[in-house]
Amino acid sequence: MEQMLLDTGWWIPSYGFAGAVLSIPWMTRLVRRTGPRPAAYINILMTTIAFIHGTVLLQLIWNHEPYHIIVNWLTVAGLELNLTFELSALNVGAMESVTVLSLLAQVFALGYMEKDWALARFFALVGFFEGAMSAVAISNSLLVSYGLLELLTLSTYLLVGFWYAQPLVVKAARDAFLTKRAGDIVLFAGVIALSSIAGSLDFDDLYQWCETTDISPTTATLIGLALIAGPIGKCAQFPLHLWLDEAMEGPNPASILRNSVVVTGGAYILIKVHPILYLSPVVTTTLMVIGTVTAIGATLVSIAQIDIKRTISYTTSAYLGLVFIAIGAKWISFALILLFAHAIAKALLFMSVGCIILTTNNQDVTEFGGLGKSMPATTIAYIVGALAMTGVFPLAGFWAFQAGFEALWLDYPWAIGVILLVNGLTAFNLARVFGLVFLGKTQPKTRRAPEVPWQLALPMVFLTVLTLITPVAMWRFSLIQLDRINLWEFSSISLSSLLGFLVGGLLYFRVDRSPVKLALPWVQELLTYDFYVEKLYDKTVVWSIYQLSQVTAWIDRYVVDGLVNLVGFATILSSESLKYGTSGQMQNYVLTITIGIGVMGATVAWLFLSF
Repeated sequence: MEQMLLDTGWWIPSYGFAGAVLSIPWMTRLVRRTGPRPAAYINILMTTIAFIHGTVLLQLIWNHEPYHIIVNWLTVAGLELNLTFELSALNVGAMESVTVLSLLAQVFALGYMEKDWALARFFALVGFFEGAMSAVAISNSLLVSYGLLELLTLSTYLLVGFWYAQPLVVKAARDAFLTKRAGDIVLFAGVIALSSIAGSLDFDDLYQWCETTDISPTTATLIGLALIAGPIGKCAQFPLHLWLDEAMEGPNPASILRNSVVVTGGAYILIKVHPILYLSPVVTTTLMVIGTVTAIGATLVSIAQIDIKRTISYTTSAYLGLVFIAIGAKWISFALILLFAHAIAKALLFMSVGCIILTTNNQDVTEFGGLGKSMPATTIAYIVGALAMTGVFPLAGFWAFQAGFEALWLDYPWAIGVILLVNGLTAFNLARVFGLVFLGKTQPKTRRAPEVPWQLALPMVFLTVLTLITPVAMWRFSLIQLDRINLWEFSSISLSSLLGFLVGGLLYFRVDRSPVKLALPWVQELLTYDFYVEKLYDKTVVWSIYQLSQVTAWIDRYVVDGLVNLVGFATILSSESLKYGTSGQMQNYVLTITIGIGVMGATVAWLFLSF
C-alpha cells in the first residue's frame, strides 16, 4: 500500500487537470439544466482528494530519502524523453501548500462568484492553474519545469482576461502574457544551450555536472542569465514587473493564488537550478541587484497606490525581490522560509481584500471608511495577515526576517538594511490601508456594508487560524530554530515593524478623510506611476518595435509583393505573346521544338568545348 502511494505520488497534480477536464460540459454549456455550480463542486472535490493524497504521502516520505519517479513519455529513434519527479519532504510540503491554498481559494470563489455566468470556466481554469503549480513543486527536470511554467503563463493569460468584455481586462491579459513571454523566450534559449552542454536536463544530473564542469566564465554567465530571465518575468521583478499590477483586473479569487503561490513558481525554479547560477559571480550579482531594485522600488510604489488590490500586489514583487537577494547570496534556506511565510500571509490579505471589494463594489481606498465596525471577521483577517507579513513576533514574517539576519549579516550587511527598510515601508503601507478602510467615518459606499456570508467567511477564518499557527508548521519542518534568536535580531526587526505601523497610524488613523500628500508633488506622482516605467517602455521598446514593423511592412508591400507581382506580370505577358504563335498545325509545333532543341544542343556543345 505504501509503495503504491509513493508510485502514484505524481498523480497529485493530475487531480487539478482532471477537474478542469471534467468541467468542460458546463464550461461549454453542453449541460445547462443544472447550472454551472457542479463544475465548482467537481474541482473542489478533486482538490480535496489531492490534499488527502498529499497528506498521506507527506507522512510516508517524512524523514526518508527522496523518492524518484520516472515516467517514460516518448521513445523514438534512440531518443528517450521522460517525465521525472522527486518526492521529498520539501517538495511534497510545497505541493501541499499549493493544494491547501487552492482549496481555500476555490471555496472562497464559490461564494465570491456565485452569480457569475462563467463560473464553470473560472473553476476549470483554477484547476488547470493548480495542476501546473503542484507539478512544478515536485518536478525533477528543467525541461518539464519549463513546460509547466508555460502552462502557468497560459493560465495567467486566461484568468486575467476572464472578464474579456472589458477593454481594460483584454489589455491587462495581453500585457501579462507578452511580458512573461519575453522572459520565457530567453529561458528557453538557456534550456536548449544547457541541454547541449550538460547532456541532460534532470536536476540530479545537472548537479553532478556542475561539480565537474570546466566551461568558460562567459558561457556560464550567458547560461545563468538566460535561466534567470524566465523567473524575472514570473516573479514580477524589474524590469518585467508591470504585468502583476495589470493582472489585478482579473477576479479576486485568482489574485489570491497569483500573489501567494503562482509568483513563487519562478523563484522555486531558481532554487532548483541554483548550483548552475553559482558558476558565475556575474549572475549572482545580477540577482542581488534586480532583487534590491525591485524590493525597494515596489515597496515605495505600493504606498502611493489608491487601488486596494494594487497597493497589496506591489508588495508581492517587493518580497520576491528579497527572495532574489537570498538566492544571489547563496542562502537557499532563507529564500524557502520567506516564500512560505509570504504565501500564507499574502493569501489571507487578498482574501480579506476580496471581501471588502465584494461588499462595497469598490476598490478605491479613499472612498472607504468605518468598515471595522460592520465587518469584524474581515478586519481581524486583515490585521492577522498584515502582522504576519511584517516582522511581528511570533508570526511567520518575523522568523523569515530572522533567518535573513543570520544568513546575510556577515557577508552582506547592506542586505539587512534592505530587509529592514522593506519591512518598515510594508508596515507603513498596511497601516495606511487599514486606517483608510477600517477606521474613520463611514462613507456613502461603506455606510451599509455588511459582513460577508458564511461561504466567504469560512475559508477566511480558517486561513486566519492557519496563519497564526504557521510558525508551528515552520518549526515542524525544521525551517526555524527557536533557540537561535538573539536580542539584536529581535529588536531590529520589531523596531522596523513598530516604526512603520506607528508612522502609518499617526498619518492615517484619523477622523478626517483627506489623503496625505507628500511635500513634493512630483515625488508622489513619480511613485504613483511606478517611476514612469510604462511610459519609458512606450518611448523605447514599443516605439522601436513599431518603427521596425513599419519598415518590414514597407518591404513586404513593395519588395516582396513587388517581386511576386513582377513574376505574375511576366507570366501573363509571355502567355499573351505566345498565344499569337499558336496556328493549330502540328508540323509548325514539331519544327519549333526541333529548332529549340537544336539551339540548346549547340549552346551546350559550345560551352563544353570552351571549357
